[in-house]
Amino acid sequence: MITFKEYDASLSSRYDKDTKNKITTAKVAVAGLGGLGSNIAIFLARAGVGHLHLVDFDKVDITNLNRQQYDINDIGTFKTTALSEKIKRFNPFIKITTDNAMVTEENVKDIFSSYPIICEAFDKAENKAMLVNCILSEFRDTKIVSASGMAGLYSPNIIITRKINDRFYLCGDTKNEIDTNIPLFAPRVALCAAHQATTVLQIITGKEEI
Repeated sequence: MITFKEYDASLSSRYDKDTKNKITTAKVAVAGLGGLGSNIAIFLARAGVGHLHLVDFDKVDITNLNRQQYDINDIGTFKTTALSEKIKRFNPFIKITTDNAMVTEENVKDIFSSYPIICEAFDKAENKAMLVNCILSEFRDTKIVSASGMAGLYSPNIIITRKINDRFYLCGDTKNEIDTNIPLFAPRVALCAAHQATTVLQIITGKEEI
């Protein structure tokens, strides 16, 4: 087991003092821990984000293994638990809080009110829209990074990040959602998740270039 001093030194070797301080004191919520959310959480944890709030009601299923950051031993385990354990293996000093809950209009404030940045990582379009609309209408300063369009084997080059307004960012190609003819593949889903995680880090550090 590494010590905190060793871990902290590794961050100092990568970041200048100001960047390190902003990242290690940041709080980010990830709503949905599937193909998008499990990758986003791992990207942010590896970057050194100090506090992640993981939100999902679901348990790991065998159908998740083609694109999500889980393995066979996780089947039947709550995604919040399985993902927390994986993150702690490479970043034991991160603070992780969890909610085993389905996000609804009624509980959005209770779940997310303490987090200045939220990553929307749901599967269904209606759930995505609900969370984005709730955050933008009910919260004053919270920023949300959402995703739309990462299914299929279309060109990775059409997945981009758009700044919709000062609080809302949208990653993806915005059109290729999952259906019976357009399945999800791990590389394209992870690429969209990487866009989301990068956007979060840009917001945290004040280095937005969108």
